[in-house]
Amino acid sequence: MKLNGVRVLDLSLFLPGPYLTTVMSDHGAEVIKLEPPSGEPVRNIGPRANGESVWFRNTHRGKKSIVLNLKDRADLAALHDIARTCDVMLESFRPGVAERLGIGAAAMTALNRRLVYCSISAFGQDGPLRDRPAHDLAVEALAGTVSVNLGQDGKPTHPNVPVADVTASLLALSAILMALYRREKTGRGDVIDIAMFDATLSWLPNATGAVFGDDRAPRPKEERQWGGGAFYNIYATKDGRWVVLGGSEHKFVETLLHALDRDDLIAGASGPPGPAHKPAEDFLRETFATKTREEWEAWFAGRDVCFAPVLDLKEALHQPHSVARHMLVRDEEGNLHLGLPIKYRDEPGSLNPRLPALGEHTAEVVADARRRAHD
Repeated sequence: MKLNGVRVLDLSLFLPGPYLTTVMSDHGAEVIKLEPPSGEPVRNIGPRANGESVWFRNTHRGKKSIVLNLKDRADLAALHDIARTCDVMLESFRPGVAERLGIGAAAMTALNRRLVYCSISAFGQDGPLRDRPAHDLAVEALAGTVSVNLGQDGKPTHPNVPVADVTASLLALSAILMALYRREKTGRGDVIDIAMFDATLSWLPNATGAVFGDDRAPRPKEERQWGGGAFYNIYATKDGRWVVLGGSEHKFVETLLHALDRDDLIAGASGPPGPAHKPAEDFLRETFATKTREEWEAWFAGRDVCFAPVLDLKEALHQPHSVARHMLVRDEEGNLHLGLPIKYRDEPGSLNPRLPALGEHTAEVVADARRRAHD
């Protein structure tokens, strides 16, 4: 696999860091997870299946678990020994905490010049907000994305998808892999500072037009990506379910409105989003309400229009395409797993469903690090 031989020391908790190291583990990296004595918090969060938290199963499969008390001198020395053997070290403490514990970037890279040291935090290692506590929702609020995530009543609503968490995770993964690639040329690792706040802002290249071009805040219900376009919108069906139109190119507009005998609405719905789309939107709302979701799926079959039913999460995971793409995997014990989204032709990744017991690998990993130090 692509990351065979890469050794990762993961001190992160919750979602951004553990998701990142799960992707690395799925592609061959050896991931050593340092857990606090009480365990990774997500071991005890959310629904359980076969005795384990589903969240923990999704983010800690195939890893090794160690428990060390970093305020204990001997345990801190053991962690230093482990870090000397690793290619990557990841932490998600509040800025300054790692330094106080004796495991900050300067200390760790002094021990191991080849180490890629990555910090993921809410707001980064510097700046006015660096010490502010926050999880995904608060970061999204300060990054402006909650303000454009409006419900049917026009008020901000819960984004529901952990945008700040996952954008930070994926950018950190990219940064780590770039640093490992560069290390092959220079022999030196690097220090990476990933802020969930920065990551969220950086993922808005299609949403900053109003701010950069017109010097104003977006008006979500008039912007194409947030409901201002008739052909990029969500519509209720007769049975109380929902469908979407997800493509506003002229050819899709023309194909659908011609099929519905409303050529008179094509010009307005093909132009810029905003009030000109209202007649087409009103017509489509009335029209979609005349059939059930299933009936509309049958009607759209074979038509060149960006249409999709709104599936609930169970439907989405169990649909034939998810199964065909191996995104829903059942292990030998019957547990369900999210599959691998990165698919290589050569050296494909492999899902290892085994979960570590808390601290299961402490003695093994510490002894191995000490042995390597004396080799």
